[in-house]
Amino acid sequence: MYRIGQYIYCIISTNQESNFGPIGIDGEEVLTIGYENLAMVISSHPMDKVVVSKENMLIHEKVIEQVMTDFNSVLPVRYGTIASSADEIRNLLGRRHKEFESTLNEMDHMVELGVKGLWKNMDVIYKELEKDNKDIKAEKEKIQSNGDATEEEKIEIGKMVETALNQKKEDEAYEIADQLRRMACEVKLNKVSGDEMFINASFLVGKGREKEFDNVMDDLSDEYIDRIKFFYAGPLPIFNFANIKIYPEEWEK
Repeated sequence: MYRIGQYIYCIISTNQESNFGPIGIDGEEVLTIGYENLAMVISSHPMDKVVVSKENMLIHEKVIEQVMTDFNSVLPVRYGTIASSADEIRNLLGRRHKEFESTLNEMDHMVELGVKGLWKNMDVIYKELEKDNKDIKAEKEKIQSNGDATEEEKIEIGKMVETALNQKKEDEAYEIADQLRRMACEVKLNKVSGDEMFINASFLVGKGREKEFDNVMDDLSDEYIDRIKFFYAGPLPIFNFANIKIYPEEWEK
C-alpha cells in the first residue's frame, strides 16, 4: 500500500481554508494547509515520485491558474514537490515564513505574460543572412565558381549560416523585447527551438499595465504581419520569476 502525502502546487497569502474542487492530479481535491497568514495549495498523492508527464505538468499549471482567479499573489512551487504530512508543510511554512511572505508581497498584483515569435518565411530570412553577411556570400560565390561543393565546404558554410542565424535571432528578439520592456518590471529571454522561432520571452507585468501591453502586442502584430507570427499568452502564473524550490532535506529538519 502506498503512503499518502501532500502534493504542493503553490503558496498563497491567506488565513482561511479553501477548497478548489477535484481539479488536482488524478482528480484529487485541491485544498489549503495553512500556517498563520500563509498557506500551501495541495492535493493528496502517493509519496512515491510523481510521474513526469505532459498531462500532469499541465494539471499542475492549471491548478495554479485557477488559484490565481481568487488570489492576487501566487507563488508557484516546483513541479513534483510532495510533503509527507500537513504538519511537515506547516513546519516548513514556519521556517521560511519571512522569505515566502516577502516574495508574495513583492509579486503582489503581478502576472507573467509570454511572447513567442516565429518567422513566417525562412527563405526570406536566409536571403537576408546572405545579403548581410559578406563571408557567407563570398563562400557561396567561391563554391559556385568551382562547381560542386566538397563535403568540407558544405560543413563550413553550414556552420557560418548557423552562427549568423543565431545572431539574427538575438538581434530581432532584443528589438521586439525592447518595445515591450517599458511595460514590464522584469524580462526573461528563454530558449528558442527550431529555425523559425527567434523569441521566447516572459514579462513580469503589473496587472494595471496588462491592457497597455496588449495594445503594444496588437501594434507589433500589425507592423510585422508579413514577417512574424506571434503567440501571446497570459495572464500566467509567475513561473519564470518566482518558482519556489523545496529540497528533500528541508522536510527532515
